[in-house]
Amino acid sequence: MRCTIDHLTVTAPTLASGADYVLRALGVAPGPGGEHPRMGTHNLLLKLGASTFLEVIAPDPSAVRPGRPRWFGLDGVSATSEPRLAAWVARTDDLHACPADLLAALGPIETMARGAREWLITIPLDGSLPLGGALPALIEWQSPRAPAGAGLPEAGCSLAGLTLCHPEPGHLGALLSLAGLVDRVATGTGAPRLRAEILTQQGLRTLG
Repeated sequence: MRCTIDHLTVTAPTLASGADYVLRALGVAPGPGGEHPRMGTHNLLLKLGASTFLEVIAPDPSAVRPGRPRWFGLDGVSATSEPRLAAWVARTDDLHACPADLLAALGPIETMARGAREWLITIPLDGSLPLGGALPALIEWQSPRAPAGAGLPEAGCSLAGLTLCHPEPGHLGALLSLAGLVDRVATGTGAPRLRAEILTQQGLRTLG
C-alpha cells in the first residue's frame, strides 16, 4: 500500500468562523465547497498545490442530523469551540489493500459523495479522530479519479511541511509505515496535535 497527503482538515462550529481562522493564519480565505448529506456537514476548500488542499468543515445547520456520529469528531464541536487544524487525510489508489491492523485503527471503509464527486474513506464508527488526529483518514477518489485539489483555483499557497505529535510516536510511526506514506512528515511527542507549514504569497505561515 502507498499513500500520499491529500488534504488537511480544519474543524469549526461554523464555516464562517473556520474561514476567518484560515484567513488570519494564512492571509487567504478558502473558497466554496459543498455539502455531505450522509454526515450533515459542509465545507470550504483552499488549494495547497497540484493535488493537495485545505478543507474547513463544520456541521451544516440546514441538514438533517445524521443517524450516526459525524466524522472528524464534529459532534464534539460546540458553538463556543475554536476552529483548529484537527485532522489530515492521505490518498491511496487501492483502499481495500489497507492492512487489517491499520484498518482497525482507522475504522471501516465507507462510500461518500459531495455533489458529483464520490470517494471511499475510512471513518471510525464513533466519529472520532484516529490517534487524536495524528493518524490520517485514508481516501480513494472514485469519480472523478483525480484528487479534489486538482480542480481548485490557484490560491498562491503550498504545503511545505506537516508535523504530527502523539504521546506514542513509535506506535504512530508503525501505523504510518503500514500505510506506505510516501510524503515526509515530522513526528513529535506530547498531546495529539498537528502543525502545518504553508508557503503563501506573504511568506511561510503556520497553521495549528
